[in-house]
Amino acid sequence: MSPSRRLAIALAALAVVAAAFAAGSVSSPTRPAVAQMPADDVRLNEIQVIGSHNSYHVVPDPDEEALRRAVLGSAADLMQYTHRPLPVQFASQKVRQIELDVFVDRAGGKYATPLLRDVAGKGAYQPEVMNQPGLKVLHIQDVDYVSTCVTLDLCLRQIKTWSDANPSHVPIAVLLELKDTPLNFPGFEFVQPDPFDAAAMDEVDSTIRAVFPDDRLITPDDVRGSHATLNEAVLAGDAWPTLGESRGKVMFLMDNGGGYRSTYLAGHPNLAGRVLFTNAPAGAADAAFVKMNDPFETTEIQDLVRAGYVVRTRADGDTTEARNNDTRARDAALASGAQWVSTDYPVPGLAVGFTSPYVAEIPGGTVARCNPINGPEGCVSAELDTIFDPEVLPPPTTPPPPPPTSAKTPTSPGTGAPGATGARPVAGRPAYTG
Repeated sequence: MSPSRRLAIALAALAVVAAAFAAGSVSSPTRPAVAQMPADDVRLNEIQVIGSHNSYHVVPDPDEEALRRAVLGSAADLMQYTHRPLPVQFASQKVRQIELDVFVDRAGGKYATPLLRDVAGKGAYQPEVMNQPGLKVLHIQDVDYVSTCVTLDLCLRQIKTWSDANPSHVPIAVLLELKDTPLNFPGFEFVQPDPFDAAAMDEVDSTIRAVFPDDRLITPDDVRGSHATLNEAVLAGDAWPTLGESRGKVMFLMDNGGGYRSTYLAGHPNLAGRVLFTNAPAGAADAAFVKMNDPFETTEIQDLVRAGYVVRTRADGDTTEARNNDTRARDAALASGAQWVSTDYPVPGLAVGFTSPYVAEIPGGTVARCNPINGPEGCVSAELDTIFDPEVLPPPTTPPPPPPTSAKTPTSPGTGAPGATGARPVAGRPAYTG
């Protein structure tokens, strides 16, 4: 057979095959589609959400801010961020993890007249609440005290009220930092915090249980189950509840380590009867939650997530990344697979005293996403949590100030974590796709 004849036959055969594919009579060699996994079957540790850092925090009024800056200079920049009230963060900013700083105030009134406010001639601060005994929520005594919910009880009730109205939300994690560090600055006399002793830690637990009934909490006892230790349970791979088992629930994490952790564990081996998950090193008997604030420890975080632990890391801090629109830490945090990625900028437009396009949100614009490290096959990010109603803010009444002259040239968002399988926006338009 001549070469031209063989070529003609080959071309004819290819035409027949192409026609068969077009008609659907020949199966495509592509991999078969993975069946969609019901969102309720995904486990708590198999998702990733955005959290907010010092979630109660508000910059003081201009007079106090000017006074503070006159003493601290550019160090005041570290405290120049403001959050919306907790229910707004949940409803309109896709936040599912928050952080509260807690101070002991057994007699009441200890934090009712902050030094900064007193010097500015503003008088007492919410005296009807602050003069009452109970755990208070603020950043730094006397100098950075303004809060959207000034007591732990008030913060918890705000969470519960929103949760009651939106029972299908994925679990909300509340990171508590127990604070009792004194301030020492020449020429100033600051309030000395009460120590966070065992009795104070018991008060934290009892305050939480007074607001949330047992069936609304995810506790160490729930996760440990029949295992000898929490660590054994999380390494077994099936300890964390599914979303179907944990929607509408709240869990609490301890930010502190060291002596605070030891005090909380005393008399409660394996955290028996306790509410908070301690910030424990991997392998310790009480290890289930590990705080890893440095997102560039990517490999270590990914290893923890693969092993079964839950991790919190940070996308930004001290307003630095936002001022420079530096997205490297944000992208590393998302790529790490840490279940909670904390930021001061969960939506655009939150910069205070400067302008920046910086934002940290879940790639694809969903409230939560299938974890890029251990998310199960068939998981669909957009089905995990659909509660989102963007807040419409009034336009600014004055032009925004110019960006600081020391800021770096804005950079484009990095590649970050890959888009979650099946991710699609639930509303609005995400600032980036990860």
